[in-house]
Amino acid sequence: MSDMDLKRCFPPVVNPRTRVLILGSLPGEASLAQQQYYAHPQNRFWELLGGVIGEDLRTQTYDARLGTLLEYGVGLWDVIAEAERKGSLDAAIRNHSHNALTELIATLPALKVVAFNGGTSARLGRKQLHAIEGLQLLDLPSSSPAYTLAFAQKLESWRRLGTWLQ
Repeated sequence: MSDMDLKRCFPPVVNPRTRVLILGSLPGEASLAQQQYYAHPQNRFWELLGGVIGEDLRTQTYDARLGTLLEYGVGLWDVIAEAERKGSLDAAIRNHSHNALTELIATLPALKVVAFNGGTSARLGRKQLHAIEGLQLLDLPSSSPAYTLAFAQKLESWRRLGTWLQ
């Protein structure tokens, strides 16, 4: 495997007021190229989360989006620290290493729920986090265009996050 196929995650976007932590699996090619979470134009992440908080995140700059998330108590990170992968599909992930999720969570005193953006994130993340007392774990349908559930159905599931954002 060449170095070109080794993909690394971004640093977490959190602060002490983070109540909801959304975990993806590993950034895709478009996100890595732009060094931005959920940068692929067909990924519905920003539209879904905007629907939850009542803000049009798609019209904001990337830095403003991150600031808005933090204002609402939402943090971002990934379950996988690095892995070998050709392309962007989770199914192509090989030889992955995990991020230190429990260590990050220990630094977030207001955290109430960890939401997994998609099945790979949920499968890998739940293995690390299942035993943490008082922490809710929530599986969400992937915001990725590769997961073809209708947008309205995805949004209905994602709106469950609103419980912790009031």
